[in-house]
Amino acid sequence: MRRKKQSLYLLILLLSIAGLIGCERGRQDAAEYKVFYVNKENTKTIAVGYEPTAEDDQGMIEEFLEKLVQKEESKDYHQAVPKEVKLESWKLDNAQLYMYFGSSYLEMDHVSEVLCRAAIVRTLTQVKGVECISFYVEDSPLMDESGSLIGLMTAESFIENPGEQINTIQTASITLYFSNKKGTGLVPEVQEVHYSSNISMEKLVMEQLLKGPKGDGARSAIPDGTKLVNVSVLDGVGFVNLNEGFLNQNYEIAEPVVIYSIVNSLAELPNVTKVQISVNGDNTIKYREKMDLSAMYERNLDYMDENAQSQEEQIEEGNEKVVIEEEDPDG
Repeated sequence: MRRKKQSLYLLILLLSIAGLIGCERGRQDAAEYKVFYVNKENTKTIAVGYEPTAEDDQGMIEEFLEKLVQKEESKDYHQAVPKEVKLESWKLDNAQLYMYFGSSYLEMDHVSEVLCRAAIVRTLTQVKGVECISFYVEDSPLMDESGSLIGLMTAESFIENPGEQINTIQTASITLYFSNKKGTGLVPEVQEVHYSSNISMEKLVMEQLLKGPKGDGARSAIPDGTKLVNVSVLDGVGFVNLNEGFLNQNYEIAEPVVIYSIVNSLAELPNVTKVQISVNGDNTIKYREKMDLSAMYERNLDYMDENAQSQEEQIEEGNEKVVIEEEDPDG
């Protein structure tokens, strides 16, 4: 009889504990704010509900930063910022949060760095007074692996599907502008592209533009031998840095067609309103002595081929769509 009572008490205790755990998980899921961690496999971020005690922006930032570096004893995830990575200082100015890290930040491998950055940005942009974040390492703006400026980041800067790795394959339709056969006008081509979510859209556009058109009736406007050094977007301006191959002369293509092939293609992105082109970082050049590269060019459809289909017509007909399989960097 005593054993039955003990078993009953034990069952009640276990059910009570399970109920408390379930309630706590429910409260975390329903929490207004989340702290982002990294899963044990180091493949994605995990959001855990959290209610900060601070009410002002400065206090909430400090509280979230403490959580981001705090060691977590969980079997499913760990803190986003490795203990060896030191945040030296930060400041909030006009809704932009500047974060200054020590040199140890650059010692993280690529995947860990992206996940760390994603967790920090997603956590801190929940603060109402923080609209965007920029990272610095010892007073220098953070660059990616290719040497491109990372620039301002928001939570939307990171493409990561729930339950999938951060480098999953995404699909997007992009509009690129190539030259017509005569080199006198621009021809738009809509391409449906499969790409790794680790690549920025501006880099994707430039890489596909350099590969040239896939449909008939068009040719690449950009000179042969041109390679992308880096591309970044800051405050609505797309900065495109090309190698010296861009200066190769091909007089079959009119100068404005070359420039606006790049400008119009990038300006199709919602975060790009102007474009500046440089050659190995030098923008003091006049392209063929006619187009000043120090200028910031805006979208211009005056050089469109009169016989070119509109973007809407291409989408409706689907005749010019091309599927491009990009290699998964981890595959």
